[in-house]
Amino acid sequence: MKRLRLRKRLPPSPLAFFKHLRWIDGKPLLNHIEPYRRKIFTDVLYSFDAQGHPRYNFALIGRAAKNWKSADAILAGLYRLLAWPTAPQGNDVLIIASDEDQANDDLELAKKLVDANEIVSAEVEVVQKEIYRPDGSGSMVILPAHDVVGQHGKTYSLLVFDEMHAQRDYALFEALKLDPSRRDALMWVTTYDSLIHRTGVPVFDFVQRGRAGDDPTMYFSWYSGDYCTDPKFANLPPEQRANPSIASWGNPTYLAQQRRRLPTNRFRRLHLNLGGQLEGAYFDADAVQACVPPGRKSIPPQPNTSYHGFVDMSGGSGDEAVLAISYRDLATNRAVLASLVTQTGKVPFNPRDAVKKFCAVLHQYRQSEVTGDAYAGETFRQDFLDGGISYRVEPRSKSEIYEQLEPKVNAGEIELLDEPTLTDQLLGLVMRGAKIDHVQGEHDDRINAAAGALLLSVQRIPVDMKDAELISGAELRAERDEHLSQNLGFAGDFMDPTDTPFLTND
Repeated sequence: MKRLRLRKRLPPSPLAFFKHLRWIDGKPLLNHIEPYRRKIFTDVLYSFDAQGHPRYNFALIGRAAKNWKSADAILAGLYRLLAWPTAPQGNDVLIIASDEDQANDDLELAKKLVDANEIVSAEVEVVQKEIYRPDGSGSMVILPAHDVVGQHGKTYSLLVFDEMHAQRDYALFEALKLDPSRRDALMWVTTYDSLIHRTGVPVFDFVQRGRAGDDPTMYFSWYSGDYCTDPKFANLPPEQRANPSIASWGNPTYLAQQRRRLPTNRFRRLHLNLGGQLEGAYFDADAVQACVPPGRKSIPPQPNTSYHGFVDMSGGSGDEAVLAISYRDLATNRAVLASLVTQTGKVPFNPRDAVKKFCAVLHQYRQSEVTGDAYAGETFRQDFLDGGISYRVEPRSKSEIYEQLEPKVNAGEIELLDEPTLTDQLLGLVMRGAKIDHVQGEHDDRINAAAGALLLSVQRIPVDMKDAELISGAELRAERDEHLSQNLGFAGDFMDPTDTPFLTND
């Protein structure tokens, strides 16, 4: 009788709740939830101890990209918001995404699910970043990680961290601890593996704790290329082991396409759920991540600031053309990447159109000179001159540039942009023989331009802009023309392309 009374107090199970819902395509939701995901929902959200309290208060759920991780987190949020017994503290759900884009994606999916289900839309109201119950008994809020000010100190039925692989410390987790007075509170972390593999990094620590299996209140579900908690997938090839929902894609060539198109380092993390770096990686992941200010995409031109530009040109068929602009922050004595610009559109493209675009950007940053390699001989030099920009040939090879950048990164004297492709290219650089280069078949266009620009800001004395403002535009052009007439054809500034080993930028 005691067991029957306990069952009577239980809420409907997640699968019973989902049975009444439809996916955003209008089809029954359960048709889109594979058996392994159904088991996770039931295990995490519907397991109870002898006293009737939820068995787990922490769940770490990891698998590769495109395997329904975010969708499952949102479905869990709707379940806790609408089907879970209303507690005195309310049924609030907070979903923390890794960045603004991830938060917007999560929010859009949540709104589409509400729109697709009348029985849900009848119970909630939808506003900008929140889905709430008009009766005041709970809400689901979705925010990027950098926008959680004011959320600490609240009590949540469910606290979700979506894609936490970039978190380097516990600051966010400590700010949003669960309320210990709530026996039903649950923290749900869904992610792929962390790039930084060391003790003290949350995802790394969580995985180690899960593999140890010594925390009875932690639920651990992990699908990766080298480790899997699910015996039904554990002995499959790495691609299938890390992607348990691969059959739902209906695209058997997707992973092969991604392997060809993505840097190896990124493919490993996104599609094999493998953390850490490539074997032989030249730059330290921890040091690189410390050089990336979260959310910074560019810095507009500032007064009284001296900039340097470096370009990595391309023929337009296989590689990007990239312009990087940097400056030295006199307050911090760091070289700061201010802008990273690529050609308009994807390859193939007309590289001379890219030159016109780059010249316009350089003028915005008050530049009359750009540095680059000797790719394509005189072609791009003349194109830049036609755009009012003199072209200085960089005498160092890209391997030498990377070698000189590395101690600056380790010392924290560099600030990059929060641009994933740039970071991936930097972390994908390896030793190939005696040189530092990208893995065969991949690219380093963006990091080559960025590294060149940053080193220029490290090594050159900043211009006193007060004096520079006294020089007229005509005087600057005359000075540039004199400089060109004195240096054209001399290897010191403009190396003969037949004499330099650095002829390509692939």
